[in-house]
Amino acid sequence: MAEILLIEDSKLIASAIKKKIESELLLRVKWGQSYSDAIKLVKENNSNFFISLLDLYLPDAPNGEIVDFVLSKDIPSIVFTGELSDDVREYIWSKKVIDYVLKEGSHNLDYIVSLIRRISRNKSIDVLVVDDDRLFRIHLLKLLEVHKYNVFEASDGNEALGIIKDNPDIKMIITDYHMPNMDGFQLIKEVREKYSKEELAIIGIAGKGDNTLSARFIKNGANDFIDKPFVTEEFYCRVTQNIEMIEHINALRNSSNKDYLTDLYNRRYFFELGNQLFTNSKREQITITVAMIDIDYFKKINDTYGHAAGDEVLKQLSQILKKSFRESDIVSRFGGEEFCILTTNMDHEHSPRIFNGLRKKIGETSINIGFKKIQITVSIGICIKLMDSLEDMIEQADSMLYKAKEGGRNRVMLIK
Repeated sequence: MAEILLIEDSKLIASAIKKKIESELLLRVKWGQSYSDAIKLVKENNSNFFISLLDLYLPDAPNGEIVDFVLSKDIPSIVFTGELSDDVREYIWSKKVIDYVLKEGSHNLDYIVSLIRRISRNKSIDVLVVDDDRLFRIHLLKLLEVHKYNVFEASDGNEALGIIKDNPDIKMIITDYHMPNMDGFQLIKEVREKYSKEELAIIGIAGKGDNTLSARFIKNGANDFIDKPFVTEEFYCRVTQNIEMIEHINALRNSSNKDYLTDLYNRRYFFELGNQLFTNSKREQITITVAMIDIDYFKKINDTYGHAAGDEVLKQLSQILKKSFRESDIVSRFGGEEFCILTTNMDHEHSPRIFNGLRKKIGETSINIGFKKIQITVSIGICIKLMDSLEDMIEQADSMLYKAKEGGRNRVMLIK
């Protein structure tokens, strides 16, 4: 289980940070007040620390020694400081930390939480750096790796296109203009033939001297531009801003079809796509199966562990459901703790075995809610009889679900 290392000598500040992170992110925080505490905690838990939050000045480490120690253990770090002169800022960034946070007020707690979420999401984000200057390319790679991005590199546009072809999920390209074989502008034009600005962000980089480059990058299809040399803090802000813009646009697109919490299809989209599949199944005599799934005693989970834990149960169960069916099947959240699944071409003779297997798999899976693990069970109602409408099949599956609940829960009931 991933944990967070917090080293802060103020009990008041540490208590507020610990409470905020554990309640909103469901991550365990290990707290120490001194450099010596940090040594002990790292020795005991080093392999588990996902990130660290460090007070820059400690009574037994007054010159920032804590940062060097924790970074030497390969633990990404966020630094707290009560003062921020130009010298302090330069010192902090020289240490290759994730970011710094001023001890100014409660609003900075929200920033810490958002920053931890950002770093966690970055692990699944691919970024491509394109520059013929190897030393500068390595510099960018190291900056991006501090923020836990998956980073690819290319020395020119042609090499970059090959990498994009092999890795179509790349979300950002950072490219120089002056390169052999294919310059930055031509690379952008090639990329934009396939990817829009809303799908893949491009940041142009070039040395100072040509005041028209920034405008030319944007007009050729880049999302943003940075002059080099640049300040590390500005680089991170630009990268994060462009990644979050893509995420925001994707979230808006998905909001009409996807459930915001579980990323499964929502009820509206289930009926929109489900009725198409239902019509096709009647016309082409394709078998169709509708299943209603409900988490047993879900209210007790919320009452015992809190609603954040309940949300985590819903998210982890949704991932199990999504991985258990084909992309052509519809896996949706109907509301609350209730899910509906529509499959086609499932052998009806094997339906009870398949859904019983799913029920057992869910019951045997440990659900992580913060630093606790719990077991859940589900009840499932199934309809494999092709009826007059999709709504009729859902109603019958729901009736079977009700019987499964009445029969003691954690079971599958089917109507043929």
